[in-house]
Amino acid sequence: MKIGTIILAAGDSSRMGGEPKQLLTYKGQSLIRRIAESALALQKGPVVIVLGANRERIVPELAGLPVTLVDNPSWPTGQASSLKTGLAALYITHKDIEAVMVLHTDQPLVSLGLLLHMFEVRREEGKGIVACRYETQISVPALFNRDYIAELLQLEGDKGVKWVIGRHRNDCSQVPFEAGAIDLDSKRDVELFNQAHLPV
Repeated sequence: MKIGTIILAAGDSSRMGGEPKQLLTYKGQSLIRRIAESALALQKGPVVIVLGANRERIVPELAGLPVTLVDNPSWPTGQASSLKTGLAALYITHKDIEAVMVLHTDQPLVSLGLLLHMFEVRREEGKGIVACRYETQISVPALFNRDYIAELLQLEGDKGVKWVIGRHRNDCSQVPFEAGAIDLDSKRDVELFNQAHLPV
Protein backbone atom coordinates (compact mmCIF):
# COMPACT_ATOMS: atom_id res chain seq x y z
CA MET A 1 0.00 0.00 0.00
CA LYS A 2 1.61 3.25 -1.13
CA ILE A 3 0.39 6.43 0.54
CA GLY A 4 1.66 9.85 -0.52
CA THR A 5 2.04 12.63 2.04
CA ILE A 6 1.79 16.35 1.30
CA ILE A 7 3.08 18.85 3.86
CA LEU A 8 1.82 22.38 3.22
CA ALA A 9 4.51 24.89 4.22
CA ALA A 10 4.21 27.71 1.70
CA GLY A 11 2.54 30.46 3.76
CA ASP A 12 4.29 33.66 4.76
CA SER A 13 3.36 33.54 8.48
CA SER A 14 1.98 37.08 8.22
CA ARG A 15 0.55 36.97 11.74
CA MET A 16 3.99 36.05 13.10
CA GLY A 17 5.47 39.38 12.10
CA GLY A 18 7.36 37.80 9.24
CA GLU A 19 9.08 35.12 11.34
CA PRO A 20 8.38 31.80 9.58
CA LYS A 21 6.27 29.61 11.86
CA GLN A 22 7.75 26.60 10.07
CA LEU A 23 11.00 27.39 11.92
CA LEU A 24 9.52 27.63 15.41
CA THR A 25 11.03 24.93 17.58
CA TYR A 26 9.40 22.33 19.79
CA LYS A 27 11.40 19.77 21.76
CA GLY A 28 14.56 20.96 20.09
CA GLN A 29 13.37 20.67 16.51
CA SER A 30 11.82 23.06 14.04
CA LEU A 31 8.16 22.37 13.30
CA ILE A 32 8.91 21.69 9.64
CA ARG A 33 11.61 19.13 10.49
CA ARG A 34 9.38 17.43 13.09
CA ILE A 35 6.42 16.94 10.76
CA ALA A 36 8.68 15.84 7.89
CA GLU A 37 10.36 13.21 10.05
CA SER A 38 6.99 11.95 11.31
CA ALA A 39 5.75 11.62 7.73
CA LEU A 40 8.88 9.73 6.71
CA ALA A 41 8.64 7.47 9.76
CA LEU A 42 5.29 6.22 8.48
CA GLN A 43 7.24 4.47 5.71
CA LYS A 44 4.13 4.46 3.56
CA GLY A 45 5.38 6.25 0.46
CA PRO A 46 6.69 9.53 -0.97
CA VAL A 47 6.67 12.77 1.03
CA VAL A 48 6.21 16.07 -0.80
CA ILE A 49 6.74 19.43 0.93
CA VAL A 50 5.23 22.50 -0.72
CA LEU A 51 7.24 25.69 -0.19
CA GLY A 52 6.61 29.30 -1.13
CA ALA A 53 7.44 32.25 1.11
CA ASN A 54 10.70 32.02 3.08
CA ARG A 55 11.84 29.09 0.97
CA GLU A 56 15.53 29.90 1.32
CA ARG A 57 15.27 29.89 5.12
CA ILE A 58 13.25 26.66 5.33
CA VAL A 59 15.17 24.44 2.90
CA PRO A 60 18.25 24.05 5.15
CA GLU A 61 15.99 22.63 7.89
CA LEU A 62 15.18 19.70 5.62
CA ALA A 63 18.77 18.84 4.71
CA GLY A 64 19.41 15.12 4.41
CA LEU A 65 15.76 14.07 4.39
CA PRO A 66 14.49 11.98 1.44
CA VAL A 67 11.63 14.33 0.64
CA THR A 68 10.57 16.09 -2.56
CA LEU A 69 10.50 19.88 -2.33
CA VAL A 70 8.20 21.72 -4.73
CA ASP A 71 7.73 25.45 -5.11
CA ASN A 72 4.33 27.09 -5.32
CA PRO A 73 4.79 30.53 -6.86
CA SER A 74 1.03 31.11 -6.44
CA TRP A 75 1.08 30.66 -2.65
CA PRO A 76 -0.39 34.17 -2.00
CA THR A 77 -3.65 33.07 -3.66
CA GLY A 78 -4.46 30.72 -0.80
CA GLN A 79 -4.07 27.19 0.46
CA ALA A 80 -5.76 25.52 -2.51
CA SER A 81 -2.88 26.36 -4.84
CA SER A 82 -0.37 24.71 -2.50
CA LEU A 83 -2.52 21.62 -2.18
CA LYS A 84 -2.81 21.35 -5.95
CA THR A 85 0.93 21.88 -6.38
CA GLY A 86 1.63 19.06 -3.94
CA LEU A 87 -0.92 16.73 -5.51
CA ALA A 88 0.49 17.34 -8.97
CA ALA A 89 4.02 16.59 -7.79
CA LEU A 90 2.86 13.38 -6.12
CA TYR A 91 0.68 12.15 -8.89
CA ILE A 92 3.05 12.86 -11.78
CA THR A 93 5.72 10.62 -10.26
CA HIS A 94 3.60 8.12 -8.32
CA LYS A 95 0.41 7.32 -10.20
CA ASP A 96 0.04 4.15 -8.15
CA ILE A 97 -0.61 5.87 -4.80
CA GLU A 98 -3.71 4.61 -3.04
CA ALA A 99 -4.29 7.57 -0.76
CA VAL A 100 -2.93 11.00 0.23
CA MET A 101 -2.19 12.31 3.72
CA VAL A 102 -2.35 16.11 4.08
CA LEU A 103 -0.41 17.77 6.92
CA HIS A 104 0.22 21.34 8.08
CA THR A 105 3.35 22.56 9.84
CA ASP A 106 1.70 24.68 12.55
CA GLN A 107 0.19 21.86 14.67
CA PRO A 108 3.11 21.04 17.00
CA LEU A 109 1.37 18.16 18.78
CA VAL A 110 0.81 15.99 15.72
CA SER A 111 2.71 12.77 16.44
CA LEU A 112 3.71 9.64 14.59
CA GLY A 113 1.35 7.74 16.91
CA LEU A 114 -1.61 9.85 15.79
CA LEU A 115 -0.80 9.33 12.12
CA LEU A 116 -0.43 5.57 12.58
CA HIS A 117 -3.76 5.49 14.44
CA MET A 118 -5.40 7.19 11.45
CA PHE A 119 -4.22 4.34 9.23
CA GLU A 120 -5.64 1.81 11.69
CA VAL A 121 -9.00 3.60 11.59
CA ARG A 122 -8.89 3.62 7.80
CA ARG A 123 -8.29 -0.12 7.72
CA GLU A 124 -10.95 -0.90 10.33
CA GLU A 125 -13.74 1.38 9.12
CA GLY A 126 -13.06 1.43 5.39
CA LYS A 127 -14.14 5.04 4.81
CA GLY A 128 -12.71 7.12 1.98
CA ILE A 129 -11.61 9.93 4.32
CA VAL A 130 -10.05 9.85 7.78
CA ALA A 131 -9.77 13.28 9.42
CA CYS A 132 -9.09 14.72 12.85
CA ARG A 133 -11.81 16.29 15.00
CA TYR A 134 -11.06 19.16 17.40
CA GLU A 135 -13.18 21.97 18.75
CA THR A 136 -15.88 22.53 16.11
CA GLN A 137 -13.98 21.37 13.06
CA ILE A 138 -12.95 18.25 11.20
CA SER A 139 -9.70 18.90 9.40
CA VAL A 140 -6.00 18.08 9.07
CA PRO A 141 -4.25 15.80 9.56
CA ALA A 142 -6.48 14.18 6.95
CA LEU A 143 -6.20 11.08 4.80
CA PHE A 144 -8.02 10.80 1.46
CA ASN A 145 -8.46 7.81 -0.82
CA ARG A 146 -7.22 8.41 -4.35
CA ASP A 147 -10.86 8.77 -5.52
CA TYR A 148 -10.83 12.22 -3.91
CA ILE A 149 -7.74 13.53 -5.72
CA ALA A 150 -9.79 14.95 -8.60
CA GLU A 151 -12.03 16.87 -6.19
CA LEU A 152 -9.08 18.18 -4.19
CA LEU A 153 -7.55 19.44 -7.44
CA GLN A 154 -10.67 21.53 -8.08
CA LEU A 155 -10.32 23.63 -4.91
CA GLU A 156 -9.73 27.35 -5.36
CA GLY A 157 -8.48 30.22 -3.21
CA ASP A 158 -8.59 29.64 0.54
CA LYS A 159 -10.71 26.51 0.27
CA GLY A 160 -8.78 23.67 1.86
CA VAL A 161 -9.37 20.05 2.72
CA LYS A 162 -12.07 21.00 5.26
CA TRP A 163 -14.33 21.93 2.38
CA VAL A 164 -14.05 18.48 0.79
CA ILE A 165 -14.47 16.76 4.17
CA GLY A 166 -17.62 18.79 4.81
CA ARG A 167 -19.14 17.61 1.54
CA HIS A 168 -18.51 13.95 2.33
CA ARG A 169 -19.24 13.54 6.04
CA ASN A 170 -20.88 10.16 5.39
CA ASP A 171 -17.61 8.81 3.98
CA CYS A 172 -15.41 10.27 6.73
CA SER A 173 -14.06 8.56 9.84
CA GLN A 174 -13.41 11.10 12.60
CA VAL A 175 -10.40 10.72 14.90
CA PRO A 176 -10.63 12.76 18.13
CA PHE A 177 -7.53 14.96 18.43
CA GLU A 178 -8.22 17.89 20.75
CA ALA A 179 -4.57 18.97 20.60
CA GLY A 180 -5.13 19.70 16.93
CA ALA A 181 -6.77 22.94 18.00
CA ILE A 182 -3.30 24.16 19.00
CA ASP A 183 -1.89 25.77 15.91
CA LEU A 184 0.82 28.39 16.08
CA ASP A 185 -0.50 31.05 13.74
CA SER A 186 0.41 34.18 15.68
CA LYS A 187 2.85 35.41 18.30
CA ARG A 188 0.01 35.22 20.82
CA ASP A 189 -0.49 31.54 20.01
CA VAL A 190 3.19 30.93 20.73
CA GLU A 191 2.97 32.82 24.04
CA LEU A 192 0.00 30.73 25.16
CA PHE A 193 1.77 27.55 24.10
CA ASN A 194 4.80 28.55 26.16
CA GLN A 195 2.62 29.32 29.17
CA ALA A 196 1.29 25.78 29.04
CA HIS A 197 4.86 24.70 29.93
CA LEU A 198 5.42 23.12 26.56
CA PRO A 199 8.59 24.85 25.40
CA VAL A 200 8.56 26.00 21.81
